[in-house]
Amino acid sequence: ARGVGFGLWCINNPLGWPMLFTTFPSSVSFHQSPTRAFYIAYTMDAFSSSFISILPPSKLLSPAATATATSKPISANPSGPHLKISSVKIEEKPQTSTTTKTPPQYPKAKTPPPPPTPLPAKAAASPSFGAQRRAEPTIPTLIFNVFDDIINNFVDPPIRPSVDPRHVLSHNFAPVDELPPTECDVIQGTLPPCLDGAYIRNGPNPQFLPRGPYHLFDGDGMLHAIRISQGRATLCSRYVKTYKYTTESDAGAPLFPNVFSGFNGLTASGARGALAAARILSGQFNPANGIGLANTSVAFFGGRLYALGESDLPYTIRLASSGDIETLGRHDFNGKLFMSMTAHPKIDPETGEAFAFRYGPVPPFLTYFHFDKDGNKQPDVPIFSMVRPSFLHDFAITKSYAIFADIQIGMNPMEMIFGGGSPVGADPAKVPRIGIIPRYAKDESEMKWFDVPGFNLIHTINAWEEDDGDALVMLAPNILSVEHTLERMELVHALVEKVKINLKTGIVTRQPLSARNLDFAVINPAYVAKRNKYVYAAIGDPMPKISGVVKLDVSQGEHRECTVASRIYGQGCYGGEPFFVAAEPGNPEAAEDDGYVVSYVHNENTGESRFLVMDAKSPDLDIVAAVKLPRRVPYGFHGLFVSESDLNKL
Repeated sequence: ARGVGFGLWCINNPLGWPMLFTTFPSSVSFHQSPTRAFYIAYTMDAFSSSFISILPPSKLLSPAATATATSKPISANPSGPHLKISSVKIEEKPQTSTTTKTPPQYPKAKTPPPPPTPLPAKAAASPSFGAQRRAEPTIPTLIFNVFDDIINNFVDPPIRPSVDPRHVLSHNFAPVDELPPTECDVIQGTLPPCLDGAYIRNGPNPQFLPRGPYHLFDGDGMLHAIRISQGRATLCSRYVKTYKYTTESDAGAPLFPNVFSGFNGLTASGARGALAAARILSGQFNPANGIGLANTSVAFFGGRLYALGESDLPYTIRLASSGDIETLGRHDFNGKLFMSMTAHPKIDPETGEAFAFRYGPVPPFLTYFHFDKDGNKQPDVPIFSMVRPSFLHDFAITKSYAIFADIQIGMNPMEMIFGGGSPVGADPAKVPRIGIIPRYAKDESEMKWFDVPGFNLIHTINAWEEDDGDALVMLAPNILSVEHTLERMELVHALVEKVKINLKTGIVTRQPLSARNLDFAVINPAYVAKRNKYVYAAIGDPMPKISGVVKLDVSQGEHRECTVASRIYGQGCYGGEPFFVAAEPGNPEAAEDDGYVVSYVHNENTGESRFLVMDAKSPDLDIVAAVKLPRRVPYGFHGLFVSESDLNKL
């Protein structure tokens, strides 16, 4: 069973180790937001007739639990009831006068928009978060779900907070339903003309309740796109219709193993591997069609727009003129892209080329490749000098080189076998390295590696060449507590550093740029692969929650705090990755910071989400426009702004 499970994973996942099949515990409780209502459908038994209940929380919870629901998770009350839940539906409540209060930094709208129309009651009995009714699970599915429940309740229950759905999916991390294109209200300022287009942000949003351990990275990809035209905005939220999503939607139940939370210990790995093999042999899903989530990022190159997740091929998407999001299909570039691709390709704004890689559990552990300006994939360059599997989430390019980081996170089978932990973890004995290869290399003969003790990056910011090409400079957040990266993100501190590599002497120097906990950093996209001055980074408070954004001037000298501007969203308000949009794209005379920083921001006090537009040149990153969204947008990962002219090319 372990062999089948591991083989399945190796074929379809770039990490190649069983990345954690997930489900939900039989007894769960959820945090009740003051502006949300949970409608819960639960079954008496997998083999008995369905017993559906459509009730507000007050009818399902004890008075004590209900009284405290707005201030802490219900699960914090040990005397509260435990429900065996197979699905959940979240619907908006009309906001009352007691919930429309906004904090000082959020100006009130002159005329509040009408509340979202609640979904019909029959939708509450749907076995998923989707608006349409799903098929009833078949008898084989129900039988396999029974074994799934046994594993999740007795073999490997979600004990650790990092995989406990009650913790991971609390507050604004909780999933939402799809939202068709819905007009938004601009409640402050005006939207600049350069924002005509769409800001699209990707993130995890599980289609079904997890049946056991669940990691933040395990949710199905959902795109939240705000389409802007002539000062008006429309929001749309749609799932990426991956093979996993559509297969499970048609089946009416989760079928696929989740990839970041289920292989904790030998027994759990064997049990979940056997269950996955049984589902495959029974024809419930075919891993050859992909098991990815497409939940990480969005990229535009070669005239196509992609939703990306590094465990699968890209999925081509399109935005209709109405603002709706369509998934066109899984894209293998005419059969030339095998297995998977990074979720962080780098696009050279001057040549239009895109550079990417994939990684896996068997040699070659790293494979580098690129696409020409028309999106045609070029031949693979396998990197055999990477001698063990490593967690390679991101990389950087210059005009002449590609730069990779071989960090301390990698495959750790001993911890899984003897410690009951995840097969992916940190190796403190490993010395991190930086690898450099010519950008257009045909093979790895010119690959060079440099030891950089203590340097572990998950994301990069930018890189360029100096000293007539004899030195490379890379900007990246260094994860100081790398052992907590996947398990305890709230304990992680990321320190943005400038790393300089002398290609002649091999000497590597490092300079911290800020003492703050910063990640999800971006630059003006026109400066990719060349020297930039400004960086816009998210403030972890702690991660994965983001309390604000800072602007760094990386041209300043050593031993100085490089923060030159910042904005804190306010108490109880958290955002996501910022994105820079140039005020005059394509104008070579424009200043590097002449533009706007945009982000979704959620107010946990009121349950309201907004789209903020900040002036990138101002010392306080002043808000020049705010759009009140028709419903909350959950916290997510990476986004992209696509101009109207590029949208018309799709």
